[in-house]
Amino acid sequence: MPRVVIVGGGIAGLSAAYDLTRAGVETIVFEKQPRLGGVIETRHWDGCTIDCGPDSFLSAKPEALALIKDLGLEREVIGSNDHQRTTYIQKNHKLVALPDGVMMIVPSKIMPMAKSPLLGWATKIRMGLELLRRPGPGTDRSVADFVIDHFGTETLDYLAEPLLSGVYGGDPAQLSVASVLPRFLEMEKKTGSLGRAVMAAKGQSSSGGSLFRTLKSGLGSMVKALSKDLNVRNETVQAIENGFRVRVAGDWIQADHVIVACPAWSAAEMLNGLDGGLAKKLTEIPYSSSLTLSLIYQASEFDGQHAGFGFLVPKRERRRLAACTFVGTKFPFRTPEGRVVLRCFFGGIGDEAVLNESDDGLIAIARDELQRILGLTAKPLFHMISRWPRSMAQYTVGHASRVKEIKERTSRVPGLYLAGNAYDGIGIPDCIRTGRAAAKSILSQSK
Repeated sequence: MPRVVIVGGGIAGLSAAYDLTRAGVETIVFEKQPRLGGVIETRHWDGCTIDCGPDSFLSAKPEALALIKDLGLEREVIGSNDHQRTTYIQKNHKLVALPDGVMMIVPSKIMPMAKSPLLGWATKIRMGLELLRRPGPGTDRSVADFVIDHFGTETLDYLAEPLLSGVYGGDPAQLSVASVLPRFLEMEKKTGSLGRAVMAAKGQSSSGGSLFRTLKSGLGSMVKALSKDLNVRNETVQAIENGFRVRVAGDWIQADHVIVACPAWSAAEMLNGLDGGLAKKLTEIPYSSSLTLSLIYQASEFDGQHAGFGFLVPKRERRRLAACTFVGTKFPFRTPEGRVVLRCFFGGIGDEAVLNESDDGLIAIARDELQRILGLTAKPLFHMISRWPRSMAQYTVGHASRVKEIKERTSRVPGLYLAGNAYDGIGIPDCIRTGRAAAKSILSQSK
């Protein structure tokens, strides 16, 4: 049987290792951090369950649920509390509820948007006129240009930017609409009007339960189950050379296949000696950094406004805080009676420096902004901080062509595979798909 080296113990690398190990393939996972899971991390305090990175995954993409079923964790799957789902967006220093039926930037219901104070009448009229658009070229450009073309600048500022910032931590003026919002680009090409296409699709679809799913005991339980029987070494891979000589801590390990499941910038460093051109293309994928600060309060002392699932702060109104989630409102089984947990989000393109703030400094910033936005003056009982430097790939304009060349160059090196959030999707299901696809390819060659 072949030997497989996997670089990176995030969800992509672990998914690949899980399938290979189950098939009896000798597999070694190298992870330089002291724990596995990458940005997936669950912590617990006094009955509170807190995901420090992503807290859920999209149920529409089947890969996460399929893996969870394989792990025997399907009874752990829960959905969000959709009966309580309201998300707020700050505008003119006030929290305004996101109108019902909005799909990222596109209203699927007319009356909720018409009645909402989130957007002015000029923008609402423009949204109405957008329903008359004819099919367009569907060419790639920035998300900002795409949104402004369809719905105007106000929609960009108070819908697209805050919503995408929460997902990518990115700048709509740089992000590629073809890679970030491919479904909308296809709608433009086929139908012209995004609003008309979304309304038609909504009428044809049936409810399939919660859009967001997670695990009752936190996403970290999936990492724990995946890594149970794996051969993991907490060491840094320094280089990968021809013939798959893998340098680790000054020693060389021979491998038949290598799956590089770490960030593209890190992959570039270790692959430079194998293929300098491939390494160069990998460095062209930028990354943003982020930070989560979770604050736990005594419910009886919480004197701030309760804001549904949470709120987003558009860049136009942002100081440092980008978003905040009410953990116990969004998901069941997260907070015990008598506790309120807020997850505060900082960082993203333009504010990576926030990661350098001290813990006390971050708490002071958060409390000041929460007082300004929610009127919250209570002192938290406990806090958790997680810093995620250079963790989120940015799909900037031209991303698809870059990834195409990366894949072409990778295919010229038989036995080399790339996995993770840098290529074809940043969500948990996307990362799982890339890891398991690499494992499947290796296993098909081993038969």
